[in-house]
Amino acid sequence: MRFGRISIREAEGAVLAHGVTKDGLAFKKGRKLSAADVAALTKAGITTVMAARFEQGDVPEDVAAHRVAEAARGPNVELSAAFTGRANLYATAHGLALIDAPRIDVINNIDESLTIATIAPFDVVEPRSMLATVKVIPFAAHESDVEEAVAAAALAPLIQVAPFAPKRIVLISTMLPGMKPSLLDKNASVISARAAALGSEVIYEARCAHDEQEIAKAIRESAAHRPEITLVFGASATTDRLDAVPAGIVAAGGEIEHFGMPVDPGNLLLLARLNGEPIIGLPGCARSPKVNGFDFVLQRLCAEIPITPRDIMGMGVGGLLKEIPTRPQPRDATPAAAPRAAKIAAIVLAAGKSSRMGSNKLLMPIKGKPMIARTVDAVLESSAHPIVCVTGNAKAEVEKALADRDVSFTHNAHFAEGLSTSLRAGLAALPQDVDGAIVCLGDMPAVTGASINQMIAAFNPAEGRAIIVPAYQGKRGNPVLFARTYFAEIAAVHGDVGAKPVIAEHDDEVYEIEAADASVLADADTPAAFAALETQIKP
Repeated sequence: MRFGRISIREAEGAVLAHGVTKDGLAFKKGRKLSAADVAALTKAGITTVMAARFEQGDVPEDVAAHRVAEAARGPNVELSAAFTGRANLYATAHGLALIDAPRIDVINNIDESLTIATIAPFDVVEPRSMLATVKVIPFAAHESDVEEAVAAAALAPLIQVAPFAPKRIVLISTMLPGMKPSLLDKNASVISARAAALGSEVIYEARCAHDEQEIAKAIRESAAHRPEITLVFGASATTDRLDAVPAGIVAAGGEIEHFGMPVDPGNLLLLARLNGEPIIGLPGCARSPKVNGFDFVLQRLCAEIPITPRDIMGMGVGGLLKEIPTRPQPRDATPAAAPRAAKIAAIVLAAGKSSRMGSNKLLMPIKGKPMIARTVDAVLESSAHPIVCVTGNAKAEVEKALADRDVSFTHNAHFAEGLSTSLRAGLAALPQDVDGAIVCLGDMPAVTGASINQMIAAFNPAEGRAIIVPAYQGKRGNPVLFARTYFAEIAAVHGDVGAKPVIAEHDDEVYEIEAADASVLADADTPAAFAALETQIKP
C-alpha cells in the first residue's frame, strides 16, 4: 500500500486518509474516491489529497477484518458487518466466554496491521454482549498476514460461548448447637439466587448436624433427587482434608479431588466427586452475594465445562477479589454496562396510496413476488429485529402478501394524511428496549440485507454516528437508521415529508455509508420507474 499526498488527477480509486470539507463537499476519511468524487473535488479547487492507494497483495481493511473475525468465530458467536476496518464478535447465548488466549497472542504478533482484542476468558456474557473486536489498523493488510491470521484462528474454536445449561442442585447445610435457623435460611436464599442467575435451580435442601456421619447420611439420602451438583455448606469452615465436610463426603463414597484455591475470598473451597457428579464444599464467603471463588467453579459447572484441580490452581491471576486499602473494591460499586451490540429494529412503511402509480405498487409482482414481499425479505436477511410493517391502504392485501414472515403489523388509519403519520405509527409499535430503528420504504426491493447490516455496523451514537444514511455518488438515499434519541422528534413531524427535517436539523450526527450501487436511490413511484426497477431485481 502506498500512502501520502497525491495529485487529485491520480486520486480515482484511492482511499482518503483525511476528510475533505470545502464548498458544501464533505468527504470523510476512508472514502474510496470515484471519478465523480474526483471531478467534484477538482471543481472545488482541491489539487491534492492525503490518500492510500492499494497495491497487489493488499486486502482492504473491511475484507481483512471480516476474514479474520469469521475464522475466529466459534459456537454461539455472531459476527457484525465490518466497518472502518473493524469487525465485532457478539455472544448469542447466556454463558461463559471461552477465549484461547495463547492463539490471540499469536495473531497479535503476526503484524502490527492486524489486532484482535477480547474480553477476559470465562467472563459471564449475555446475548448481544461484545466478545471481541478485530481491527485492521491501516487501510489494508497484506494478504500473507491475513492468511496467517486466518490459519491461526481456524485451528480450533478461538472465541466461543459455553451456554449455561439448567442443573439440578442439592444444598446440604450443617448446623452447630445454638445456630439460628434464620442464618441457614439466608444462606439458602443466596445460593438459590446464584443458581437461578445461571439458569439452574436448588431442587432440594437438607440440614443436618456438623458431623461426619450425619453429612454422609444426608448426601446418600439426597441421591434420590438425582442431583447434578451437590453443595455442602458447613457450619464451620473446612480447614483440613480430614475435617467434617470432606470426611462426610468420603464416608458417603465420594472422593476428594482438591482442597483450597488461589482465589480470595474463596480459599477454603473443596472439590469432590461422587458417582461421577461434582460435590462442592462451600467456603464461608459463599453466603455473601459478592463474587468469590465459588462463583468461578459454579459458573463452569453450569456451563458444562469440566473443572479439574489444575483448573482451580490456575485461577490465581485475577483471583484477588478481596478488598484491600490501596485498591477500592470494584464489586462494591455498580459495574459499568458491558459493551453489547445495539438492538436495531426495522420499520417498513407499506401504507401509501401509490397515487402516481395508478394502483397499489406494493402488491405489483416483480419476478413473481409482490414488491412489498421482496422488500421485507431483504430486511429479514439483516440483523434488524423486530420488524414492524405499517399498513394503511390495502391493509388486508399487504398482510396476505407477507403471510408466514417474521414481521408484526401496526395499522395507520390516518395514512392519507402523509408519510409522517406512518412513521409515528411505526415508532409507537417498537419495543422500549431498542437502541435505534431502520426506516425502510416498502418500494425498495433492490436494497439488500448486507447493505442494512453495513449501516448497523456503522451505528455508534457515542462516536457521532447516530443517523446513518446510505449514499451513492454523493446522493443520499434510503433506508435510514435513526438512534432512539430522535424518535420523539420524528414523531412530532407532520405532513408528507417523513423524517427529512430531523436529518437536516442534526446533520452533524449524520454519517453517510457509500453504497455499492444505486439501489439505495431506487423507487417505483411511476410505471416507468417500476419498469426500470424491475430490471435490477434478480429472480
